[in-house]
Amino acid sequence: MDPPATPAEAASPTVARPSPPGFWSQPLTRGPFLALAVVLVAALVALAWAMRSANRELTMDVGRRLAEVEAAVAAARARNADLANELREAQAKLTLLETRVSESQTQQASLEALYRELAPSRDEVALNEIEQVLLLASQQLAIASNVQSALAALQLAEAKVSRVDRPQLVPLRRALARDIDKLKSVPFVDVAGMSLKLDQAIAAIPALPLARDERLPAAQGKPRDADEAAWLRFLRDAWGEIKALVRIEVADRPAAPLVPPAQEYFLRENLRLRLVSARIALVSRDDAAFRSDVTSANAWIKQYFDTRSKSVQGMVSTLTQLAATPMPAEIPDVAGSLTALRAVKATRERAAAR
Repeated sequence: MDPPATPAEAASPTVARPSPPGFWSQPLTRGPFLALAVVLVAALVALAWAMRSANRELTMDVGRRLAEVEAAVAAARARNADLANELREAQAKLTLLETRVSESQTQQASLEALYRELAPSRDEVALNEIEQVLLLASQQLAIASNVQSALAALQLAEAKVSRVDRPQLVPLRRALARDIDKLKSVPFVDVAGMSLKLDQAIAAIPALPLARDERLPAAQGKPRDADEAAWLRFLRDAWGEIKALVRIEVADRPAAPLVPPAQEYFLRENLRLRLVSARIALVSRDDAAFRSDVTSANAWIKQYFDTRSKSVQGMVSTLTQLAATPMPAEIPDVAGSLTALRAVKATRERAAAR
């Protein structure tokens, strides 16, 4: 709006005044601003395009990632379903195995109980073995009087008892120790060696020379000369035959009894039976019968056989040595050990019955 005119201006003639130049009327001044505006618009358009492209890529990336996540989730769900199925199967199998283990444990407990009822315990087996050993020792003493075998059996039984090591077996160990001491006090007699000597003497009986068969050794004649005359050889042979008709013998002992040839067989058989009876008495530890048979056999040999023979002298020496061998008067037994063992078994049976 223009300012009001002054009175001077109103009286003067009207003069047209040029209007001031406008902003758009000057092209040199308007151009930079227009270019700036265009650049800003282009920048805004480019920025909007870039943001749109970024949003599109972001949307696509997010969509792709969401698809991957959904696929992973689906796979995980499928895997979880498989694992759940496998877990259910494993639980079913585990339940079945637990059932079978429980049944097996029940059967094992039943079998163990049945085995304990039927099978003897370790101590019972050991006691039965000890009883068998003691019975064997008793038989060796009663039948063959074999002290060494019985002693070995008792020592074996003592070792078995020591391995069991139960307080209830102390009386049995004491009884075994007493019986072992009694057997050790028995003097050792080599029954096997003496029996062998008697067997050798029995085998030598048929070859023993009788006293009636004693002969002087034949005279050793001089060697004949090859150039000796025939008549001289005839005289020498005739003289030898004449000397053989007469024999002079110096008797330094009583005359030996003459045993007819028909009685020789019975003499040797009676002597053999005497020695066999002595061997039986030796095995049975009958000291009186053994000494009687050996002494009688030795007297027969000295009376009826040639005592100057080496074989007869050897047999006489053997029989004299056998007759002088000391033998135990009494053989102990193992009744104490057997009684103690049976008492232990009876105590165990009463305890098991209770």
